[in-house]
Amino acid sequence: MLDATLIKECADPSLKPALIEQFVMAAGSDDPLAVTVKSGGRLILVPKAASTEEAMAIVRQYAGQAVVRVGLTQFPAGVGVKESADLKPDLVDPCQNLRKGTAMFAKVLRIVAKWYGNPTGKDVFPQIFEDAVYAWKNGEFEGVSVFQAEDPGGAIANQMEPSADKSEAGTVDAVAPQQTEAEPSDEKKIGTAGMRIDLSRVGGPQ
Repeated sequence: MLDATLIKECADPSLKPALIEQFVMAAGSDDPLAVTVKSGGRLILVPKAASTEEAMAIVRQYAGQAVVRVGLTQFPAGVGVKESADLKPDLVDPCQNLRKGTAMFAKVLRIVAKWYGNPTGKDVFPQIFEDAVYAWKNGEFEGVSVFQAEDPGGAIANQMEPSADKSEAGTVDAVAPQQTEAEPSDEKKIGTAGMRIDLSRVGGPQ
């Protein structure tokens, strides 16, 4: 659970506090020194950092050759950095990490909302949020590298205040079937539809 004062003082003001909590719970970490390293989609086991120095040593070791995520928001460490020496310890500072992470996530939300046509209906926002979390974890949305992409700007409309019972996995479950339609399950659907309809037609005349 994120500290309310930390959210108030450090987080991006364009996002509602309840939404920030949901974002960190879905995509972040409760350990400000947490460093996650992935290469080729596989998780690389790294020692748990006990200090800022240890965390930054891990970040510098892997930055540029693997996907490195850091801190409360699991911020992508290499974004906008050319040299590993440019990676600053503020990456693992709870306030700075939350500031950078929520600002970047707000941008990702705006990118996803724009793709949806910036809808104004409140029922669409949970879908946009889920897709934005998915994009944050993967670094891409519909072929766009969301961390490098330009910020389309504008306000984030109709931010749903998650209710107490939905703040856990409930919201994810409720929206997951639609959210996965974008890519993985589409292929499965095409495959099963083919088996059920197209192949029987093809097989008929022969």
